[in-house]
Amino acid sequence: MLYVGVDLHRKRSVVTALAGDGTVMLSRRIASAPEPFHRVFGELEPSSLSVVFEATYGWSWFADLLADAGIEAHMAHPLATKAIAAGRVKNDSVDARTLAHLLRTHLLPEAWIAPTQVRERRRLARTRTSLVRIRSRLRCQVHAILADRCVQPPLGSIFGPAGRRFLKSVELPAVERGRIDAALRLSDAVTLEVIGVDKELRAAFAGDERIRRLMAIPGVGFLTAAVVLAEVGDATRFACADRLASWAGLTPTERSSDEHTRRGHISKQGSRWLRWVMVEAASRPVQHPTLRGFEEAIARRRGKKIARVALARRLLTLCFYALRDREGCRAFPLRVHARASRQIRPGALAKSHDLPYGTVAP
Repeated sequence: MLYVGVDLHRKRSVVTALAGDGTVMLSRRIASAPEPFHRVFGELEPSSLSVVFEATYGWSWFADLLADAGIEAHMAHPLATKAIAAGRVKNDSVDARTLAHLLRTHLLPEAWIAPTQVRERRRLARTRTSLVRIRSRLRCQVHAILADRCVQPPLGSIFGPAGRRFLKSVELPAVERGRIDAALRLSDAVTLEVIGVDKELRAAFAGDERIRRLMAIPGVGFLTAAVVLAEVGDATRFACADRLASWAGLTPTERSSDEHTRRGHISKQGSRWLRWVMVEAASRPVQHPTLRGFEEAIARRRGKKIARVALARRLLTLCFYALRDREGCRAFPLRVHARASRQIRPGALAKSHDLPYGTVAP
């Protein structure tokens, strides 16, 4: 068995192979492309290979390359690897050799290599979230221009048909009028893209029973369930709900020594997309009395913001059990004739006031 460490970069990477006794068999800098990697792996045959690389920017293609070649792959957790392998000298060759050494000695802190289907779903969910954030920034620019002119919109939303008529009626200088019109055009274009991604999300999760289990939880709609399922993937890789909450960065940090214990804010380490969607779900008014009482009790003691994060972790805990058990979460079991069986009609994810003026939801 040869243990191969790869310090992967966008343009050039370093490959280091170690024998079972730690002897360096190969160390080479190559271009980050499939053909050079195939050549290097071919030189190491017929020995069996075990390859390790860090979870770095753009790692998916390399994981697919190893899977297609039938090579055992391991992905290192960057933060934990740096904590173990901190040294005076750090360069690409040292990093590759350190990765191979950690793999050889069974000390490698591993990260999960998500399957191709999970990665595709993640891209869809993250793309939709990014598009909505772009649209929000464009709409904030419109509100900022109106605020500079001390214009108070009489409507809750100025981006629906009535709001568009109001915006046209406002007298503004030519430059500011042009900025508003440009922001509205871009916002409408982004909205059409959001609707397209919504269709792809519904197609990707069509027939997935886990979506229905998640939607049985109060405050969890289709979009929240889709993001949770896309980010978590296989829930059985977590031994308990606390492990999932830690992976989402919703658990507090701790600095303890002897009899002194000090816990700080949440770690925010892990999937920021999962953490964001759970906090968003907790930000909406909770109708269920048990969850509402849980949030209100913490709010009285610690404040509303901490209570919201605590509720986000509680919702994620419920999602864990809904994904783990076929019957759904025991507190909120799967209901055949209630909300969980509701069909998501086309265009339901995009509200009517989010559509471009004069556009009908498909």
